[in-house]
Amino acid sequence: MISIQRLFGKEDRFFDLLIASAEEARQSIVGLNHILRHEKAPSLDKFAEVRKKDKAITQEISELLVKSFVTALEREDIEALSTALYKIPKTVEKFVERYLISQDKVATTDFNRHAAMLDEATGLVVEMIQALRKGMDIVKMKELNDRMQTIEGDADKLMLECLKELYGGKYDALFVVIVSNLYDLLEKVFDRCRDVGNVAKQIAYKNS
Repeated sequence: MISIQRLFGKEDRFFDLLIASAEEARQSIVGLNHILRHEKAPSLDKFAEVRKKDKAITQEISELLVKSFVTALEREDIEALSTALYKIPKTVEKFVERYLISQDKVATTDFNRHAAMLDEATGLVVEMIQALRKGMDIVKMKELNDRMQTIEGDADKLMLECLKELYGGKYDALFVVIVSNLYDLLEKVFDRCRDVGNVAKQIAYKNS
């Protein structure tokens, strides 16, 4: 197993930035979960701020790639991981935008199971990026990615269950359209987390 710390030093800036991006993605989900569990009134400004912070991190990574002669990982892998991470808060912000304009109509919709799965998924996102920094342990990375794939699969099953209930005929057409759109955006958030896991696993395998 190659130790990236031994090769490039403990203070490698790329890993600092990638971990910071993963943490911003995590914060976007923490905020989203407060909304899904009806614990706090939604405020788009907070989510926009997280997304802007992550965009700035992504931009710094891109600029550093241009300036650096030696990188801890292959340049295309750093860029792919950075892009995948940024898409999490970006998609969360889109969900909150839609939720805000329809919250009076969906206030009774139960998103608790989605919230629990998203919490676990983004926890894994952070853990996987931290694991990359510690070294290319493919056994550990496969274990983490398998867990991510399980969550994504369970989320798909939950979405089908929710849609079956939604399309059962007891809700009016407008409500069905609004909630199905929100479900679709939540599914995309799960997909973004899965994408990060896949990229991280590929990086670990390539550098092991």
